[in-house]
Amino acid sequence: MLYLLLFFGAPFISNYYENPELTPLVRVLGLTVVISGVKNVQQAYISRTMQFRKFFITSLAGVLAAAVISIAMALNDFGIWALIAQKVINLAVATVLMWLTVNWRPKLMFSWNRLKGLISYGWKLLVSSLIDTVYRELSKLIIGKRYSETDLAYYNQGNQYPNLIAININTAIDSVIFPVMSQEQNDPQRVKAMTRRAMKTGIYIMAPLMMGLAFTAPNVVSLILTDKWLPCVPFMCIFCITFMFYPLHTTNLNAIKAMGRSDLFLKLEILKKLVGVVLLLASMWHSVMAMAYSMIISSLASQIINSFPNKKLLNYGYIEQLKDILPSILLAVFMGGCVYFIGYSSLPVFIELALQIIAGAAIYIAGSIVTKNESFGYMFDIVKSFLSKKKKVN
Repeated sequence: MLYLLLFFGAPFISNYYENPELTPLVRVLGLTVVISGVKNVQQAYISRTMQFRKFFITSLAGVLAAAVISIAMALNDFGIWALIAQKVINLAVATVLMWLTVNWRPKLMFSWNRLKGLISYGWKLLVSSLIDTVYRELSKLIIGKRYSETDLAYYNQGNQYPNLIAININTAIDSVIFPVMSQEQNDPQRVKAMTRRAMKTGIYIMAPLMMGLAFTAPNVVSLILTDKWLPCVPFMCIFCITFMFYPLHTTNLNAIKAMGRSDLFLKLEILKKLVGVVLLLASMWHSVMAMAYSMIISSLASQIINSFPNKKLLNYGYIEQLKDILPSILLAVFMGGCVYFIGYSSLPVFIELALQIIAGAAIYIAGSIVTKNESFGYMFDIVKSFLSKKKKVN
């Protein structure tokens, strides 16, 4: 049904952007909606039964297959179709492999009682997801219509790499923490402990990556995209700050979902997006940069809104959460400031960036040891335990 809406709505999208070439692109890219519908239940089964090795292998195979085919198409002058193929093939390969490797299969059965239970809990999450998707695309729609294609290109490129890092890390944490929390939903103290651990660990990993990317952005862009894309650097820095706090959002929301409160989830989503839309509409009249800055304010407001219910549900409010994540954030900012000055050397860009990465990792680890960062100790114990088990097996 959603694909049919996209298929017949494609000409209207083309008319909005005054670009008739978009119609076939939207119709082909829209196939990902159908493929995702086939994949999602298998993926949910994998998450529920904690078979994350299969999820990793199938996802990796999809990425590699899509990369090979899309790069070959790009080199043979297929243009934008190479990007469309990359998205469709990635999802299609992962879906086929997931169906081949996962034992669960749907049967020709139907239950009204099951449907009622799923709809009662799931429709609120569906609406929340649709609201979030529309909101995330709204800024691009406004920029594409009100400003130039060049402005939109710089905005999108600035968003692309921070978003890629944040989505992959959050997906990894999200796929593990939600099914585990759900099993403990009758024990709020246990859920709180898991929420704290996931939040602290997620920020400990995310903060240095985002701050590292923000402070090395000029070299990253020059090396990967060439100097003509340097105007996207300010946008990249803004999005790095925004995405750095993603574990705070997702962990709070996972705790709310795990406690069975999808009604709260929907209310929070509506409230957050109302705030975000007001900020976006207020800033759109000034500049694209003003719209980007509004995202930081919106992110801060969302942090407070997402954490509010857990003050009551888990006795874990926003102030306590900030105390938990602040050590890692301050250490990441200090690390980023240190590597930033390496960028003033006159070395070749590749060598300069390599030095920044090595120095950043060394400073962050050393700082974690000196400040006795609790999350570093937790992760170090996990790695040490894993290596010990590997030695015993060998």
